[in-house]
Amino acid sequence: MWGSIWLSSISLSWWLPLYFWISLCLHIMARKTDTQYAWLAWVPIVNLYILCVIAGQSGWWVILFFIPIVNIIFYIYIWMNIAEMRNQPSWLGLLMLVPVVNFVILGILAFEN
Repeated sequence: MWGSIWLSSISLSWWLPLYFWISLCLHIMARKTDTQYAWLAWVPIVNLYILCVIAGQSGWWVILFFIPIVNIIFYIYIWMNIAEMRNQPSWLGLLMLVPVVNFVILGILAFEN
């Protein structure tokens, strides 16, 4: 019993800061692109809507995130559009597929002018 509690607390101590970082970067990108309802970046699942709106797409595109295989292609497309909207090279969107690097790219897209 204590082992599972200990494991849960370690897992939470990793995921909570990561979720905070992702939400913070999305929130900043939404504010810099004058997106309405930037606070939705903090709500799980709903933050996919903000992701689409920042990329200049309709909120209905969120549905594509739930279709297997299509979601990977769509994920790349959305992040490439977000990079272009933030005046960064679009290939940064492709790097969002690389684990650990994607957290650095989020910071670049959020905090660069």
